[in-house]
Amino acid sequence: MTGSKLRLLIVEDQIDLAENLFEFLGEARYNLDFSPDGLTALHLLATQSYDVIVLDLMLPGVNGLEICRRIRSDLKCDTPVILTTALGSLADKEKGFSCGADDYLVKPFELRELQLRIEVLYRRHALKSSNLQAGSLSFDPGTLTARLRGKQVELAGTPARIFELLIRAYPNFLSHGALHEAIWGADCRETDGHSLRTHIYTLRKTLQTAFGVSLIKTVHGRGYRLEAVNHNKDRQ
Repeated sequence: MTGSKLRLLIVEDQIDLAENLFEFLGEARYNLDFSPDGLTALHLLATQSYDVIVLDLMLPGVNGLEICRRIRSDLKCDTPVILTTALGSLADKEKGFSCGADDYLVKPFELRELQLRIEVLYRRHALKSSNLQAGSLSFDPGTLTARLRGKQVELAGTPARIFELLIRAYPNFLSHGALHEAIWGADCRETDGHSLRTHIYTLRKTLQTAFGVSLIKTVHGRGYRLEAVNHNKDRQ
């Protein structure tokens, strides 16, 4: 295993199983988020980025198949998804894979097996992951390099994290709260709105210097969004 932590989203309505997963996987290797239902999971995925999603099939309200479809079609998210369910027939597996799942694990399963599958999916996805794109603007999360019209700039630190979050959310905006939580965590009290504004200012200045356009737009009273530049039209 590598030294960096993997960000996992566990979507599971059986609280005891979720607790077992959290205890087994631990925090040394993983940053773990939990959702007891699909709609909460969709909200988290719209505002956070994850390396692997463990998604229960039989969820209250909206089932795992529909959530998986929305992850792929609505959110345009290619994060690897492991479906977990007691339904183990070939037809059930076919439905799971057809909705966009990358793996299918039948309950009950060994927690170590789930961990091995998580690690394999993460490695495969990391190897094939492509640049994030918004119009003619692209960003390589591996090298933290943003590119626009033949120019490029390497970002660093918190501004790089903000830029990645905004380009993943594009064309939607991210609220101040969502950005703050994604960067510093829900329980962090050491930062405030001024810290976020400072990093946004630094990011804008870096992009303006490199590309001649700041790209980061303020949604007044709500948050920030990325405004991409099209090939045939520059917008600032």
